[in-house]
Amino acid sequence: MMVIPAVDIKGSRCVRLYQGRMDDETVYGDDPVAMAKKWESHGAALLHIVDLDGAVGARPVNRDVISGIVEALAIPCELGGGIRDMATIEAYLDMGLDRIVLGTAAVKNAELVSEACNKFSGRIVVGIDAKGGRVAVEGWTETTDITAVGLAQRFEDMGVRAINYTDISRDGAMVGPNIEATAQMVGAVEIPVIAAGGVTGMEDLIALAQTGVEGAITGKALYEGTIDLKEAIARTAEL
Repeated sequence: MMVIPAVDIKGSRCVRLYQGRMDDETVYGDDPVAMAKKWESHGAALLHIVDLDGAVGARPVNRDVISGIVEALAIPCELGGGIRDMATIEAYLDMGLDRIVLGTAAVKNAELVSEACNKFSGRIVVGIDAKGGRVAVEGWTETTDITAVGLAQRFEDMGVRAINYTDISRDGAMVGPNIEATAQMVGAVEIPVIAAGGVTGMEDLIALAQTGVEGAITGKALYEGTIDLKEAIARTAEL
């Protein structure tokens, strides 16, 4: 199982939100590029980037910062937040990003996911963010009636590289991941699942690995020091 560090960008700074609330942030640095290089130096094989301003504004916002990260790193990076059309997908992939994460667009425009998967095989990830099992969109500001598992199953035959599944109630809260819901997602689809939200310590990563996920995204635990990335990568590789 991969341990994937997250760099969330808001106002060109590296931040973490509490349960996705844009007005409840903790700033962990003014230089997201330096933070990304730190996680690469600690052994990360993939970096997860989120343009938080883009997610809420439904358009790319922190493009220059994202470009700086991609240029500075040798490891692949994936990006989500504010990506709603093919032109933006192509522009970001041309920038050097390895994977694009479609969240709101996956809910509102399944044809875009299909078209993107056909054109960019193996490079499109669907981000499914849920509150109480229901999918949230537009930077987590709107909750739909669509179930997380039901949405994932829509993309079963489209060639999606992975499902990034986040339990919003756990995200940034340091209360542990939703193991039951994650295991349910893994069992419901053939698409590889990457879990996020609530990871606090090594025991959480071990529990997630036992569900069969391909990877776990972690942010606040790294910034708060409750998980050491080097140790986490070494120990999960042994599982």
